[in-house]
Amino acid sequence: MSRPFVHLHNHTEYSLLDGANRIPDMVARAKELDMPAVAITDHGVMFGCMEFYFECKKKGVKPLIGMEAYVAPNGLHNKQGREENQTYHLLLLAKNNEGYKNLCKLHSIAALQGFYYKPRIDHEVLAAHAKGIISSTTCLGSEVNRYLAAGDYDKALRTAAMYKEIFDEGSYFVELQNHGIPEQLLCNEGLVKIAKELHLPLVATNDAHYLCKGDAEPHDVLLCIGTGDLKDDPKRLRFSGPDFYMKTVDEMAALFPDHPEAIENSLMFADMCDVELGSARALMPTPVLEEGHDPSSYLTKLAEKGLIERCPGATDESWQRLNYELEVIGKTGYESYFLLVREFAQFTRDQGIMFGVRGSAAGSLVSYALGITDVNPVEYDLTFERFLNPERVSMPDIDMDFEDARRDEVIRWVSDRYGQDRVAQIVTFGTLGAKASLRDAARVMGFLPAEADKIAKTIPTGPGWSIARAEKEIPEFRGVVESDSRYQPLVDTAKRIEGLARHAGVHAAGVVISQEPLDNYIPLYRSNEGQAVTAYDMGILEKIGLLKMDFLGLSNLTVLARTIENIRATHADVPDDKLLAEHPVLRGGHQAIPFDDQATYDMLGRGDTVGVFQLESGGMRRNIIELKPQNVRELAAMVALYRPGPMEMIPSFINNKFGRTKPQILDEKMRPILDETFGIIVYQDQVLKLVQALAGFSLGKADILRRAMGKKDLAIMESMQGEFVDGCLQNGVTEEVAGKVWELLLPFAGYAFNKAHAVCYAILAYQTAYLKAKYPVEYMAALLAAYRTKEERITTFIEECRRQGIPVLPPDVNLSHKDFVIEKAGKKQAVRFGLGAIKGVGDGLVEMIIAERTEAPFTHLYEFCERLRPHGLNKVALDALIRSGALSGLHKNRMSMMHVMEGALVFADEAVKRKNSPTASLFAGSDEVPEASYPNLPTEVPNPTRSELLKMEKETMGIYVSDHPLRGYERTLASEATHTAAQLQETEESLQATIAGVLASCAKTTSQRTGARMCRMTIEDFTGQMPCFLYGEAVTKYDALLVKDQVVALRGRLKFDERPGMTEKRAELQVFEVKEIAAPVDIDSLDESVAGSILLKVFRATKTQLGALREVVEANPGEYEVVVQFPEARKAQPIVLIHRVAATDNVLRQLRLSVERCEVDVVHRRPSGLESDQEGKQETPASR
Repeated sequence: MSRPFVHLHNHTEYSLLDGANRIPDMVARAKELDMPAVAITDHGVMFGCMEFYFECKKKGVKPLIGMEAYVAPNGLHNKQGREENQTYHLLLLAKNNEGYKNLCKLHSIAALQGFYYKPRIDHEVLAAHAKGIISSTTCLGSEVNRYLAAGDYDKALRTAAMYKEIFDEGSYFVELQNHGIPEQLLCNEGLVKIAKELHLPLVATNDAHYLCKGDAEPHDVLLCIGTGDLKDDPKRLRFSGPDFYMKTVDEMAALFPDHPEAIENSLMFADMCDVELGSARALMPTPVLEEGHDPSSYLTKLAEKGLIERCPGATDESWQRLNYELEVIGKTGYESYFLLVREFAQFTRDQGIMFGVRGSAAGSLVSYALGITDVNPVEYDLTFERFLNPERVSMPDIDMDFEDARRDEVIRWVSDRYGQDRVAQIVTFGTLGAKASLRDAARVMGFLPAEADKIAKTIPTGPGWSIARAEKEIPEFRGVVESDSRYQPLVDTAKRIEGLARHAGVHAAGVVISQEPLDNYIPLYRSNEGQAVTAYDMGILEKIGLLKMDFLGLSNLTVLARTIENIRATHADVPDDKLLAEHPVLRGGHQAIPFDDQATYDMLGRGDTVGVFQLESGGMRRNIIELKPQNVRELAAMVALYRPGPMEMIPSFINNKFGRTKPQILDEKMRPILDETFGIIVYQDQVLKLVQALAGFSLGKADILRRAMGKKDLAIMESMQGEFVDGCLQNGVTEEVAGKVWELLLPFAGYAFNKAHAVCYAILAYQTAYLKAKYPVEYMAALLAAYRTKEERITTFIEECRRQGIPVLPPDVNLSHKDFVIEKAGKKQAVRFGLGAIKGVGDGLVEMIIAERTEAPFTHLYEFCERLRPHGLNKVALDALIRSGALSGLHKNRMSMMHVMEGALVFADEAVKRKNSPTASLFAGSDEVPEASYPNLPTEVPNPTRSELLKMEKETMGIYVSDHPLRGYERTLASEATHTAAQLQETEESLQATIAGVLASCAKTTSQRTGARMCRMTIEDFTGQMPCFLYGEAVTKYDALLVKDQVVALRGRLKFDERPGMTEKRAELQVFEVKEIAAPVDIDSLDESVAGSILLKVFRATKTQLGALREVVEANPGEYEVVVQFPEARKAQPIVLIHRVAATDNVLRQLRLSVERCEVDVVHRRPSGLESDQEGKQETPASR
């Protein structure tokens, strides 16, 4: 029988991109080696400790909880220089629950106070929290070993003695390791000597970073991914050999033949550890209670009061439902939870922060009565058991959405209310997916990106796809791998690292709240932004019972709130009584929006859904047009169906609605349950009610069956199938029908949707649609403001404004605010571009511009500089303001202002000096201050061309504001392209496509290794942008067309980029063919003073008809230049007529009728309501 041994020094995948041990495998390996215990000691973190604890308990192995801490040699708060401040390693393991608590404290202090490249503690902090912790001299990276390696035995001895004093009696060991490193063997001699002098026990460990010896190669690749090095780089960081694995007892004993006690002491070390961690549910904060009430009675009082207020004349059914829910909540012990969530909801209402609730919580009438939700579950027939099941007790989950612009306010209030040390956001871990592991492994192993892409692209995109599954199910994958003998080792390596944790981030919504300081129970970590986040992920926190809330920032709620603010502003002159009578949204906010507005449903039926929550994608738009929804229930069903899986039922749903097909109802008991969705199973709630109606199950029991079906839990399904059939037979349902229903429910239970969630989102979708239909300008202004940092969305919304005839005015230092606002443009309302959306102009400067102009408007470039220079105006910001057009109200020519820009700043500096000089005090208190004299700007500098103006706008604002470079190309683009950029971005499958537009960027490179050429580009159309790439000889073939600002059509195949760190896959077009699109007319050559151009493409005409055309032009004078083109005459040049014409519908109709075959297009140089750089077009403070 082999002697006992326990591995005490092990790194899991949570030693990010350094450890390769997966926790379940590591615990199973310890069990396989007949080891009674095993430790977790990741570098500086405790990310995996609770997962490890539960896995050990499940497998019957004793968990030893710890970490390998980083110790700062010069103190926790010394953060100067990196070389002088190197950290030492120190192994720490919890001896008991007090030790675990102290480990949590040390981890939290290291992350939140000591972080400097790494989370660090120091001797002082360690001494304060050493109780209940066992430690050792650790590895070569430790303080003791570093001194020994440097030949300073005395200092090593003193350091070991210091650590012995810090820890409890008998809790400091001398750790021996032997990985065949000469330096390590030398240190071991000194360590044995220290152990004798200080009477410390020896203990043997292996610095296990992977499971078995054969895992050394994939671990080496993982290490290279972490460092960014190539595997064959001789100078890179590497381990000394393949011995950093979980060795057997005999292998460990063979390493230390002279010190068998070091092997045996590992068991003594493990025996000293005894940590038992229980549920933290008792840590839920205490809600505020009225005097004389406990949580149960107070919840009942509030719920009954709320039902009376929110449902006057509530039916007996509602009261019975409320009492039933209160009874279930009482039995499960969650009264305090509901009261706490009510506190959150009450605060947001009091602060005027718009919020909503997602998910199954909307199925609770108690939640509605408390004001937590705004959806009456009785009205929409929502199921409470889907939210809180009395037969499957688990923590209820109320997910709350807030205006994304004000989410931080809610989190700050929660922190202030319950204590900043009791509230934290939640960590989340990014992992190496199938494609990412292949691409990363290929990169460090020296493969070309094209080779990695060739393999990775054969793996389908979506959850559940692994390399192993692709090997089994995708012949194309196997074919590519077998095409080159070098590929199989790459695939094998990628499989070994696939799924490992890659980086730590912050969950988008999760917040944890405790009654006591969190680091008494869990370790805290530091986000990249310096915030406190839990070191355990959401799944672990739920498992240990801490109160976890989802606080998600939702931009659409911000849009709703801003739209209502805009409506108030635009109707400020309407008397209050009339205002409130005609605009219910101002009377009761978004909750007062009526759900029977036909104009809203008509707009949806037309597919006019740009900017409408959940309904604006191309595919959804097509389905909405076909559905022609007439109520929220139909919208909810479409929201639920528009997902992979149930999407194939959409045609049946629509056809059944209009009576083109009849629903298949297997039993009449099913009809009332499926009537709402036209005979189609859409919701999980319907699955529950079908099982109840047919088999007599309680809704709670039916939900257990639904969950088992959804998770493919065969054991539960088999045990309940017979019970289901028996119940059906007892209810008069035939065995044949029962079998068919069972087979019908199996797939639907897996992808049927939560009805409460669908209804919540459908209501929000309708509310946004209503505001767009009723208040288009106010709504579009709110959309633009909410998405001002997202260029592609802004591009889409500005095009939508133009489509609706809403002018979008460029930024103006005298008129713009930080965000997009509404202002009058003649008789129309327009949206003014915000200064905050200009790149290079900070929020602080924007605020000062607005503050300064309240004193007096700006009238001159030099005056503007003089007033803003003391407030942070610099060359970068001034350049951006000029080129964006924000200063065009002060001078018509942007090029002229750029010419004198540096001189204007020098002038401003000198003016500021004069104001601060002693002579300036001579005029103090006098009304006769000398009037400033500003230099005239040069007039000889040419005006920028149209394309130059658009380029300036694109560079400073990320979008085209006054016009679009593709204006005039609309018909050509439509005929050439099979898809728009927006449509391709929404597509989730690989396909061949052609996109037409302007090349917004274009970069060509040549591989140094192969000489192959590559071109990466971004093409832009009216709907947005699309990244594209071109390889090999095609780059040379189309070289002349691959130029920035070239208008082209690109044909290729859609691919998906899923590189590490990306939160979602990104579509790219692999281009095969490039086609030039000729300009309809050289617009830059046209007179800059015209409002626009009417382009006449004449395909066939007689002299008489051309004379009639000229008569129409001469009879209708206006501001639009007329350009006549002859597309079918190869050498004919466009003709610009002398006379300008009015671009009215009547004139355009006459022009079309005057010639036998022609097309008429209008190119607006200055769309209605837009300012331009031309003098006298719009009054500004300067021109007044």
